[in-house]
Amino acid sequence: MAVTHSLGVPRIGAQRELKKALEAYWGGGIDQSTLRAVGRELRERHWLLQANLGIDWIPVGDFAFYDQVLNTTALLGAVPPRFGAAREVDLDLYFAMARGTATQPAMEMTKWFDTNYHYLVPEFTAATKFRLSCSELFDELEEAKALRVNRKAVLLGPVSYLFLGKEKEPGFDRLTLLPKLLRVYRQALRRLQAQKVQWAQIDEPALVLDLPGPWLAALHSTYTALAQDAPKLLLTTYFGAVDAHADLLKQLPVAGLHLDLVRAPQQLEAFLNDYPDDKVLSLGVVDGRNIWRNDLAKSLGALTKVHERLGERLWIAPSCSLLHSPLDLGRETDLDPELKGWLAFAVQKLAEVASLRRALVHGVASVADELAASARAQQTRADSPRIHCARTQYRLQAVGERHARRQSPFASRRIKQRARLRLPPLPTTTIGSFPQTAQIRRLRGELRHGRLSFAAYREAMRAEIADVIRRQEEIGLDVLVHGEAERNDMVEYFGEQLAGFAFTAHGWVQSYGSRCVKPPIIFGDVSRPGPMTVEWTQYAQSLTAKPVKGMLTGPITLLQWSFVRDDQPRAATCFEIALAIRDEVADLEQAGIRIIQIDEPAFREGLPLKRAQWGDYFAWAGLAFRLASCGAADETQIHTHMCYAEFNDILPAIAALDADVITIETSRSDMELLQAFGSFDYPNDIGPGVYDIHSPRVPAQEEMVRLLGKASEVIDARRLWINPDCGLKTRRWPEVEAALRCMVGAAQEMRHRLA
Repeated sequence: MAVTHSLGVPRIGAQRELKKALEAYWGGGIDQSTLRAVGRELRERHWLLQANLGIDWIPVGDFAFYDQVLNTTALLGAVPPRFGAAREVDLDLYFAMARGTATQPAMEMTKWFDTNYHYLVPEFTAATKFRLSCSELFDELEEAKALRVNRKAVLLGPVSYLFLGKEKEPGFDRLTLLPKLLRVYRQALRRLQAQKVQWAQIDEPALVLDLPGPWLAALHSTYTALAQDAPKLLLTTYFGAVDAHADLLKQLPVAGLHLDLVRAPQQLEAFLNDYPDDKVLSLGVVDGRNIWRNDLAKSLGALTKVHERLGERLWIAPSCSLLHSPLDLGRETDLDPELKGWLAFAVQKLAEVASLRRALVHGVASVADELAASARAQQTRADSPRIHCARTQYRLQAVGERHARRQSPFASRRIKQRARLRLPPLPTTTIGSFPQTAQIRRLRGELRHGRLSFAAYREAMRAEIADVIRRQEEIGLDVLVHGEAERNDMVEYFGEQLAGFAFTAHGWVQSYGSRCVKPPIIFGDVSRPGPMTVEWTQYAQSLTAKPVKGMLTGPITLLQWSFVRDDQPRAATCFEIALAIRDEVADLEQAGIRIIQIDEPAFREGLPLKRAQWGDYFAWAGLAFRLASCGAADETQIHTHMCYAEFNDILPAIAALDADVITIETSRSDMELLQAFGSFDYPNDIGPGVYDIHSPRVPAQEEMVRLLGKASEVIDARRLWINPDCGLKTRRWPEVEAALRCMVGAAQEMRHRLA
């Protein structure tokens, strides 16, 4: 009979208990034992939840206090030397690597494949040593054993761990570390075997990328070594197709393979052909990345023939870890009933996995109600009139290339913008948001619960804006922002004002560490009923003679950071959003706003994982950004912001966006990311981030001057802007003001040097 399992579940808790405990610990409100107790309670709750839903093998090792890749770094003792030598990685060292210290910057952070989850990038040199340095995984397995659940250990695979890391010295190839790394992996697997763990899930998501030949060649020797004195190994892939490697993967000495059939259903045939008789085949047929209800009949059709052939060697699972889904749809008591009927969160997805198993083992009659409900949801969604908007479709059909070009080239626009704005060399600005204080969150909550009128809320937000403008002028910034006090989230705020979007009350998903987001749901055609930001921005501009940026989230990011409808191409949905943002740009211009920033931090994240598909993505994503921005007059300066991405291989596409100014995250990489812009000869203006806002650390002015010096070696200083890495929403005012004063001081020092 078929077997069920999951690859991982959300770790933050139904009420974001992990987030609250982490922030309390970092703020000194609780001690380490209390934090650990919260983690233990969440793990046990989630293990029992999965078991009660009918999941046969429960993952242990998917929990992390910050990030699962950082967990692997801690397990392997691969601590960057700047944090000191330590035989054991305790929680304080773990958080130091994640968040930095007063003297040392945090590890670099980047996106986990094409998701909005961030991981801490491992750092490698020829001197890197590995040794078992953290017992968390082994301790958690004992916790699970005490609960009498069928535990399955989860480890990030050695090939993916190395590939997702970065060399920190020139001329070094991190793949040469593999033999040393395997010795420690083998120690860990032997320890699992001593704990009588039967299965170890080894995640190798890097296999869905265009892996270079030497990395692929290393797979066989890697798993030949790991399979000795180890539990049964389930080699797990997700986020794309690996059928190009089917013959290689089928020959590996592992006990089973997991395939993502949601992202790549076509790959099944390549694996079924001559599939070894001694291996399990796990099929991910329930979408771990989106929130739409599974078409159980369709999934059952795909599974039935495989089950007839494999029997108990067929395992059924979500496509990937459910880390990327909200926890439980059952908590959404206020969601529109029709829309709610189309959705499934992590709990419901696990129930779908269990239903598919019951249908295979006990016959379709045993899940007749579930099949009927699934079919009803598919049909009502397809037939619903709320999905389509004739006006939006009409506008899309009228779009032409002329709508996606600025009136003049950048060189001409730049002259007009400089004459209008009259900014000093190396202008200073911020990325947009300022601290979301407890007072701001309280006011927003009171408005949401009806305890505060909108008129009173509006006046309170105006007071916050006035305070932010005053602080910026006192600090001496050149281009100001209104601070975004009224915004709950850079995506959710806009989605709440766009037709075609819906929202949950508890649909939280982890982005990194304690940072959680509540992605909107795009269920239908998108349009803008009215202005979204104009009143707040116009009010801020009325308080100062300095230019205030209008702050918008771009169409690609609104798409990427939402749960997107799957009944039309993503490009079509993105164009709909772009037209809505275009309307907002026009209204901001009409209100006298001279600089408009359209943030696209998800531009790199949206890339397909296979390079062969990049061209198509660049074509439609670039068109979407230009549709949103190119209605602006030459005199209006368009900014965009991107963060935490490798830009080297996409710079032509970024240049094609034709934003007047791009601001990027560079401080964690010590301006390394900026090198690509210099080599490419990026044509427009650039604002490289000079300090890391994700750490509470306040860097000294001298440190920022050093970074700016490195930047000016790569980019003509006349084209440089000075800004933090990202928005300041999550920081506190004392550290924000101290850091920005240092930043303004660094700008003044650099201007003096240039003069």
